[in-house]
Amino acid sequence: MTSAATVATAVVQFPPAADADANRRTVGELVRSAAGRGARVIVLPEYSNYFIDPFDHSLAENAESLDGPFVTALHQLAGQTQTHIVAGLLERGDEGRVRNTVVAVAEGGVVAVYRKIHLYDAFGQQESDWIQPGEVSAPETFRVDGIAFGLMTCYDLRFPEMGRTLVDAGATAFLVPAEWVRGPLKEHHWQTLLQARAIENTAYVVAADHPPPLGVGLSVVVDPEGITVTGVGSGTDVAIAHLDPALIDRVRQKNPALRLRRFRVVGDS
Repeated sequence: MTSAATVATAVVQFPPAADADANRRTVGELVRSAAGRGARVIVLPEYSNYFIDPFDHSLAENAESLDGPFVTALHQLAGQTQTHIVAGLLERGDEGRVRNTVVAVAEGGVVAVYRKIHLYDAFGQQESDWIQPGEVSAPETFRVDGIAFGLMTCYDLRFPEMGRTLVDAGATAFLVPAEWVRGPLKEHHWQTLLQARAIENTAYVVAADHPPPLGVGLSVVVDPEGITVTGVGSGTDVAIAHLDPALIDRVRQKNPALRLRRFRVVGDS
């Protein structure tokens, strides 16, 4: 049995398309499905409002403001389902570029916004040709009962200091919307980095990816000891785990690595 103190959290895997209206309909169906199974926090992938491969000028044409159709739809869904919804979207930027943004929305409105700071200029990709990086600023977190959720995105996983800044801000669970591009060893990197961020920070990690053929899929919830407690394979689906603050406390008592640290992360503007 799960404790009343746990927070049911859903990870949603689906392939956003180059059709904003269709994406909103799909998001609505998946969020209602997750909420119907008891989820109180629901995590969707990166680029949930619009995605095209390869990137082109339609990104800017479909980018939105935080009071645009996509976030408005999330706000309505959050109110209808009494959930917190976290999703990646294309937000309007400056000079023809867009921002890769993660928004957390509840019934009362937007509760956290994170704009991706580590752009995916790696493995033959050049995200910065199209995406404007976010400013280095205070970590973005929100709380649901005994869990403090912190936001990061996809390629941020390769920078362990990103998790450290979140855990130093009090986060006990990291939410990671992603479009983790497939390629040699990329599934291995995905799973290894998710487990590493959980183990080194003794925190939950909830990561929602695009399914194949473009993403690796394998959306998961990893517990503070690095154990995958639920996940999705290669299709469109929802998986739910109950995040337990008491488990975090037990793991941190047994392994007080955060308390024993000798170094701190200092932000670089």
